[in-house]
Amino acid sequence: MVQNEIEADCRECLFKTTCNQSISQSDFDILFQSTVQQNYKKGEVILKQGMKSDYLVYLRKGIVKFNFEDVNGKNLILTISKAPTLLGLANILNENVNIFSIVAIEECNGCLIDLNNLKMLAFNNQIFMLNILKMSTEMFRNSIFSFISLAHKQVNGRIADILIYLSKNIYENNDFILSLSRQEIAEFAGCSKENVTNTLHNFGSDGIIKVGGKKIEIVDYERLLKISKTG
Repeated sequence: MVQNEIEADCRECLFKTTCNQSISQSDFDILFQSTVQQNYKKGEVILKQGMKSDYLVYLRKGIVKFNFEDVNGKNLILTISKAPTLLGLANILNENVNIFSIVAIEECNGCLIDLNNLKMLAFNNQIFMLNILKMSTEMFRNSIFSFISLAHKQVNGRIADILIYLSKNIYENNDFILSLSRQEIAEFAGCSKENVTNTLHNFGSDGIIKVGGKKIEIVDYERLLKISKTG
């Protein structure tokens, strides 16, 4: 992408706004001059688990999943996140090694930010460091809540949690088109694909949701919330 297009995009950039609350324009320019915009196709790996990265990704557009592959090769989805957000912040304190993979679940666009330049600014400016870490807090909070759900709820409760989370935090609507496959929902819920299919079917039969392929409408939010709490 040409330079003037990047500058036009940066005028309304949340990352720039956050930076300018605590660093000078000249310091921001250090980050900007080495920043490259990148498009990602659905299913493309943005950051790969176990690999070193020299950059963070400010996600400008799209939805991503945080994947973790255990020692047995089983894949778990830790959380789902949407733009705008900053990806790879764990690498600031983790020797640049990705502790999980981040994968596009729809077409995404992001800005690749040089990690060394950001570290230099962050370690010399505590306010800037705090502002950057705040941008990653929500993702880790969501991951913790996901594990609590897995540990203490039955499948119905887990699926209800996921539907509520997606409607509230990702799609911001009770009527949405899923970017996730049934298999990905299973990896998020820590259950089988068959469990997901059967649970969605039962929710539909009970009049809690309407399901049509990837289209889902939450019809009875209160009942779904009750299942989430008691599941």
